[in-house]
Amino acid sequence: MALRITADCLNCYACVSDCPNEAISGGKSIHVIDPSHCTECVGAHESPRCITVCPVETAIEWDPERVESRETLLQRWAGLHPGEEPRLPGKAVDNT
Repeated sequence: MALRITADCLNCYACVSDCPNEAISGGKSIHVIDPSHCTECVGAHESPRCITVCPVETAIEWDPERVESRETLLQRWAGLHPGEEPRLPGKAVDNT
């Protein structure tokens, strides 16, 4: 399920700078998530970074109209990060 930003957004840019897929951009009054770039941080983090860093608990929510499988999200992540290895829960990351 993709994420969406609600009218509670403060336009603080915390989520914009923390999104590993550059899926969030500034709007006129609230930020906007591009669902074609949002992977819910699958492939990059254990949970969505935008939700973690947002200072307003109700500003980012799951979009029930965009339900996507983990497989779909991983495929999208791979397309956005060619040549990179996704970080998967429980899988050690080799930084050598």
